[in-house]
Amino acid sequence: TGQPNAGAAPKTRRPKKPVEELVVRTPDVDSLGFQAMDRNVPGLSHVILQKLNMKSYEDYKSAMDGRKSGSDFGIRTYFDMFQKMEDTFKFCAECKKLPDALLDPKSLRRCKRCQNVYYCGVACQRANWPLHKKFCKKLKLVALDRLVEWLIFTGDIPFPTETWTKPTWDVKGWEDWFSMQEQLEEKLGAIVAGRYMTLLWANAGKPRPEDGELRESIRRLVTEFHSRPLTIGLGLQLFGIDPLSRPLIVHVVGASHVETLNTRLTDYDELTRMFPGHQGMEMVMVGVDVVDGPIMRPPLATLAPRGKVYLSSYKGLYHDFWESHVETKLAARPDLVVGFHPGFHACPDLLEGWLPTLLLLRDYRLPVLFTVYSEQELKSSLQILVELEMHIVGYASNPFASLRPEQVYSCPNKAPVYCSSHYIALLGAEASALPGAEELEEDD
Repeated sequence: TGQPNAGAAPKTRRPKKPVEELVVRTPDVDSLGFQAMDRNVPGLSHVILQKLNMKSYEDYKSAMDGRKSGSDFGIRTYFDMFQKMEDTFKFCAECKKLPDALLDPKSLRRCKRCQNVYYCGVACQRANWPLHKKFCKKLKLVALDRLVEWLIFTGDIPFPTETWTKPTWDVKGWEDWFSMQEQLEEKLGAIVAGRYMTLLWANAGKPRPEDGELRESIRRLVTEFHSRPLTIGLGLQLFGIDPLSRPLIVHVVGASHVETLNTRLTDYDELTRMFPGHQGMEMVMVGVDVVDGPIMRPPLATLAPRGKVYLSSYKGLYHDFWESHVETKLAARPDLVVGFHPGFHACPDLLEGWLPTLLLLRDYRLPVLFTVYSEQELKSSLQILVELEMHIVGYASNPFASLRPEQVYSCPNKAPVYCSSHYIALLGAEASALPGAEELEEDD
């Protein structure tokens, strides 16, 4: 997952192009990921489209943009929903065969330990075990969290949170954050015993795990939900930006369905609990794939309301937004720019799409925080940023990274990755290369 087509540039760097032209020319991270599945499991993308009652990637994209309802997917019951989702993971992890390629499509059997990967027979399972055993325990968590994630859409997750009782700088990570949540076990217990958790396991086609496992899954998904606002809060701290001194504007550049599908107006309110008494904050989601919804409203021309986090959005390229809103003062210049998993390291086309944005951010000396999924992605991204002579203030593991492991969809036997696992802080241009960058390149 990533943020597609976040092109942006000062007008002096290249002529402005129509949004449609750039959208067609430059593929996004989601489409590249969707197509890449077939390189490892030929035909997997077609299975997904078939199971979800879709004819093309455009249909899939429409669903990601929130323009399809459950009935459009041929889903009539909860059992249909969970079964169709599980069907898209059914392929042999060893020989990569899909059910239709087998003499008996029902011969695929799930690994009993992780309940995540499938094999077409004993021979493939035995051959795959030396590799799979390295990841089996983690993949069990992946499979569980994939189902429990539904409770985010029902509203059971996250649970109501408390104003921070520790100074912001004393909260070093999730352990400190959970310690501030009053009646935590009661809140977790209510979700575990709730109606939707019961419906989930009555229809999931898998045995219901122990309550302790479900509690841990909820905790991981709560960190997934709050990772983005707390990472923004971390960025404010890294740059010494004080929300108590003045109203603040944050641009989330390259926003897509990842940040905006089913987003509620209250989803970033944890920032208010992180900075009690703040003077007002506005989060502006900017990207060509921003999903229509409650936050699809224009950025504020005035300051954000005191003590509130206001969400707004702009559907389009960042350089268009800068020219039409920031330069004309329809929207304020940002105090911080954040890009969650920009993905410009993935291929030349994506870097080309991001290049105008990176140049704008560099030349206007805007404080920037990017996040990545893994250390390998961190190294690749740093190399690109060094070549662009951007001033790298720092980079490190993110204390507010999601604790939910995510697998490579079509190649599960790889180390899982984590949303916003690392961050890179940038500010303006740097004439010299980042010290130590050569070592990073060699280690990759």
